Amino acid sequence: MDTVIMLASVAAAAIRISTPYLLCALAGLYSERSGIVDIGLEGKMLVGAFAAAVTAATYGSAWLGLVMAIIVSIGFALLHGIASIRYRGNQIVSGVAINILALGLTAFIGNAWYGEGGRTPSLIGAARFQPIELPGAEAIRGVPVLGQLYADVLSGHSILVYFAFACVPVTAWVLYKTRFGLRLRAVGENPQAVDTAGISVAWLRYRAVLICGLLTGVAGAYLSTADSAAFVSNMTGGRGYMGLAALIFAKWRPWPALGACLLFGLLDAISIRMGSSFVIAGMRVPSELVSALPYILTVFMLAGFVGAATPPKAAGVPYLKER
Repeated sequence: MDTVIMLASVAAAAIRISTPYLLCALAGLYSERSGIVDIGLEGKMLVGAFAAAVTAATYGSAWLGLVMAIIVSIGFALLHGIASIRYRGNQIVSGVAINILALGLTAFIGNAWYGEGGRTPSLIGAARFQPIELPGAEAIRGVPVLGQLYADVLSGHSILVYFAFACVPVTAWVLYKTRFGLRLRAVGENPQAVDTAGISVAWLRYRAVLICGLLTGVAGAYLSTADSAAFVSNMTGGRGYMGLAALIFAKWRPWPALGACLLFGLLDAISIRMGSSFVIAGMRVPSELVSALPYILTVFMLAGFVGAATPPKAAGVPYLKER
């Protein structure tokens, strides 16, 4: 029984940990499928987390914090969009600039306003997204395996967790079953053909960038108002890069991205659960090695050892309309 409880605890933790990864991976999926490389996911998520925490602390509403997180994150996404689409700048440089700006800006403003090293006031009550108990979870908790899976693993998460996982089938439907999705994938592969068909390449890419900003804003709000109870300096801790790694590992597809994020979240949950090190087959394995496995797997993917990870052909290439 103790083993079952431990496994359920690790699985539930994996779901919570994988949520910001998943939101960032889906955000990057929209952006990069349109041809805009975005390594600024980390920065947009960070400003979203800061905006959500400040707004929630000021007005006592997590929902207002979520709205503000989305607005601020979309603003930073538009900066990247303008630099990449309007001015055809280097998309990697733009993304790095956004990450650096977000890190410095949140720390500076947070310290100026609250004087606690960038930390915002603690959030309580309605200022946080509380866990939700799914219908019937308590009633079937005693049922072996299935009851515990439903009550202890699937139930008890915040609404933002369920939103993140619901975005996966929605994204798959949008990309593969709608006209917008078809055009989005086409503009990432051959923008000249899309332009020839009379469709605005720039407008398609701006819409993808806006969706990216929305999802990273939700990811940031999750970190500061659901997973934690305040904003602390650099609280994203590389999660945006993890989401990008999951996207590459999934070869820019939504369902494999879900699997990659869950795998990364599970590895993190195991490393946290096991402490500083644990023993496998008589060998002591440091938990840091387990935490590094997602990046190692991504490197193997990029090296072609487990199948080639080929991005959209026009990704990172500024489009100049032919006259």
